[in-house]
Amino acid sequence: MRRILPQREYGPWLRRFLPVIPDSSKKPWLAPAEVTDRSDPKLAHLDGLNLSRSWMLLGIATGLPLGDRRIGPLNAAAEAHAAAALPAVTGEHYEGGHWLGTFAVYLTTRAGVRAP
Repeated sequence: MRRILPQREYGPWLRRFLPVIPDSSKKPWLAPAEVTDRSDPKLAHLDGLNLSRSWMLLGIATGLPLGDRRIGPLNAAAEAHAAAALPAVTGEHYEGGHWLGTFAVYLTTRAGVRAP
């Protein structure tokens, strides 16, 4: 929606669509998924979820007008998700190593994310 709505409409729409985004970074929100075994093919997908969430949260934040109090919590959640998953982008375990790099590139290059 941030790509099709004007910025002045996006913020109010987001508040109605996802009212749980806090107005303060002091409240923990949207914790990253915990991967307990990166060699497990199913659990490795949680690293992909964390990378994808991080990238998308950054995108959501950049769609908001400067000064919107939700930007801080969105960026904090994005950083937490990135910190949880970027260390998994290695060749150590095939289960995640062969595809997580794509998600990491989207995140680290901010592909499709407007500059704040």
